[in-house]
Order: sequence, then C-alpha cells, then structure tokens
Amino acid sequence: MTPQRLEQLTRLRQALHQIPEVSGAEEKTAAMVAGYLRDFAPDKLLTGLGGHGVAAVYNGLAAGPTVLIRCELDGLPIAELSDQPYRSRHEGRGHLCGHDGHMAMVAGLAAELAARRPARGRAVLLFQPAEETGKGATAVLADPAFAQIVPDYAFALHNLPGLAVGKVGLCSGAANCASRGMRIRLTGRTSHAAAPRDGISPAAAMAQLMTGLPDLGQGGDLDADYALVTLTHARLGEATFGIAPGLGEVWVTLRTVTDARMEQLVADATALARRACADHGLMLDIEFDDVFEACTNHPAAVQILQDACAEAGHPAQLGDLPQRWSEDFGQFARHAKSAMFWLGSGVTQPQLHNPDYDFPDAAIPVGTGIFLQTLRTLLG
Repeated sequence: MTPQRLEQLTRLRQALHQIPEVSGAEEKTAAMVAGYLRDFAPDKLLTGLGGHGVAAVYNGLAAGPTVLIRCELDGLPIAELSDQPYRSRHEGRGHLCGHDGHMAMVAGLAAELAARRPARGRAVLLFQPAEETGKGATAVLADPAFAQIVPDYAFALHNLPGLAVGKVGLCSGAANCASRGMRIRLTGRTSHAAAPRDGISPAAAMAQLMTGLPDLGQGGDLDADYALVTLTHARLGEATFGIAPGLGEVWVTLRTVTDARMEQLVADATALARRACADHGLMLDIEFDDVFEACTNHPAAVQILQDACAEAGHPAQLGDLPQRWSEDFGQFARHAKSAMFWLGSGVTQPQLHNPDYDFPDAAIPVGTGIFLQTLRTLLG
C-alpha cells in the first residue's frame, strides 16, 4: 500500500471514528461508506441491506466463485475517553471495538479492485449493520437483496488487543463462543412496607437465582462442555422506603463454545427460574436478547487464509482456542465456507469496549493486504 493510500484510509477511519452510531442506527456511517465506495466504481452498490448495510460488488472477467469480505458498521453506547482530535462527536457513543478500523481496511480493497478487476468470479465488500447486538447478520441474510450476493466464501477479521500490531492469529473449528442475554422477570404483589407479609416479594427468589444461575456455568477450559453464566443486572421493586416490592428482574449472559451446549444451558437456567418462582408463588416471564450462535471456521477457508497471510508477509499464528466473546459472522457459514482471523491491535492496547480503546492506524495496511491476497488466491 502506498503512503498516499494509507493516508487516505487513515483519514477515512478517523472520520468514521467521529460519528459512531449504535446498532440499527448507522445511517450517517453507511452514507459515508457508500460515498467513499462510489468513487471506486463498483459494478453494483447495494444500500439499506438488512437495515443500513452496504455492499459493493466487483465482477470478474470470467465465471467463478463469489467471495465476500465482511466488516461492521456499528459503534457502542459507551462514552469515549480520548483527547485525540478525531475523538467521538456523538455524546455517550464511541467506536471502542475497532469497527472503524475494520471498515477502513475493507474500504481499502475498493481502490485495488477498481484498478484491477478479478480474473474470475465476484468480490463483494460487505459493511454489515448491528453486529454488537447479534441481529445484523441475520437481518442481512433475510433481506431479499442478499440473493444478489450470496457468497461461496466469506471472510472477516477482528482486531485483538494483547497481540502485537500486525501479528495474525487463526484457528480452525470453533472461533467465537455462542452467547445470549437472558432476562428473567419475577412478578409477585406489592404491599405496604409495614405489612410485607400481605404481599408477595420476589426478593428470596432473586437471591436464589443470583447465586444459583452462576453455578450452572463457571467457565473453565474452552472445550465442548464450556459454560459461563455472568450476572449482569438485577432490580428489585421501586426506589422507595414505603413499598414492599412486587417485581424483580435478574439479567444474565449465557456463554458456551457450542450451540448444543447452549441449548442445554438455556434449559437448565429456565428450569432453575421456574423452580424459584414455584417455590415463592411468583409469576415468571423470560426473554432472550443479543443472541449469538457459535462462530465456526471452515477448514478449507482457514487454509486459504493461512496461505494468504504467508503470501502477504504476515504468517498466522495457528491455535485451537476460540475467543470467549461472540460474533454474528458465524451466520454466513449457512451459505459459504467462512473463516475469521484475529489481527493484533497492540500488546498494551486497552481491551475492546474499554472507554480509552482506539484502533491503531498502523494495522490498516496489514488487514487490507491479507484480504487482498485472499481475493487474489480465489479470484485471480
């Protein structure tokens, strides 16, 4: 990548960094991305895909496979701590997961593809909405327009704090854990605080759940039996001294390596909640949100990435452990041989979702170069 191209992509990344938008509300981000892509003459530009998704298509000169390179549009509802001139201008929101950097790397492919179309097949650059909630990939796949770009192969990356800038990690098989948020609502009956026995308080059941649910999954080795239940929020009654509570909520995140283990964990957690409500005469309502299926790398796609990393001068460090956090990229495995790799964002880089995280611009040419080599391997 030339210094001029890197400077252009750095400006794009920092411009995107200033306008973070949360999942499902990425209107300005999508418009900026689409405007940038139009300057590099894609054969087709799809917008509004699965919400605010954008896809640029570059056709090859002969028949061949469709290869999709995916990145994410959304930021986070977290206030950024930064004194950078390009810090977030949207109060209470920030690009604190590096999706601005991911977009810049994938956008960097547009100039290369415009200058030199693939020899065969099609390259699709997808900017996906709503990854952080786990809803974006599902919405993109359900959009009728997705039929125009169904891939044979799909690739993505995520930056990884703790790994040196430019270093690459890759694993075959399980790549990201399945997870889901479980919201348990307990309904009893309020009473005067002077006569609590005349009501039905959820307090005892909540205490039972707040200790019992984490016991269902305490983490451990990242194998097929791995399960982790994390208590994230609880609320009992109203903030008052005069009312004995009649309503309580417990929120937990369930996490497993496999989808099968998730099904069992959901069943166990649901059974525990039902027993607690039955024991204390409460009504129960359970909802699930932020649902992520397990993300699994296809061995053929992993081999392609491994070869591309070596050709690009950034050999991958192979391992067999998935990341504990989740990714909805696994949805694309329904249609394509897919794989995701990890790109180092710095040994001392703050963790993803930290308020002082900032994607390193030095990683842009590495990610773009690996993706470009992947396209060349498959499309010529």
